[in-house]
Amino acid sequence: MTKSLNILLIEDDAIEVMKFNRVMRTLNFNHKIIEANNGEEALDILKTKEIIPDIIILDLNMPKLNGIEFLTILKSDEILKYIPSIILTTSSNHKDMLECYKIGIAGYVLKPLKYEDYVDRVKKMLEYWSCTELISQ
Repeated sequence: MTKSLNILLIEDDAIEVMKFNRVMRTLNFNHKIIEANNGEEALDILKTKEIIPDIIILDLNMPKLNGIEFLTILKSDEILKYIPSIILTTSSNHKDMLECYKIGIAGYVLKPLKYEDYVDRVKKMLEYWSCTELISQ
């Protein structure tokens, strides 16, 4: 049985945020999306600990605090470090990917060029995390 997720989406590109939300509507997923425009904003959301997301989906290339810097801070927090973090990015840079896995990400998904492929990848990713047992905070 799939469950509804609280998803923290960290993405600075408004078009990418709209695209992600469009996929949610298209697939009729009942997940709650919490949006942050960059890593600093995401940390502010997480510091309040009012809503602890089930998963974090983030881009790597962001202003103020990039994805790797954000993950380094996140994984040093004794409570927040257990939240599965999935990179959703256009960067196929092997060095970036390796660094993210060293930090402790749960997955690295490349954004495909074709919209249909994007829908398919997001669908598979969220179906997986909807049926995975997650640590409750």
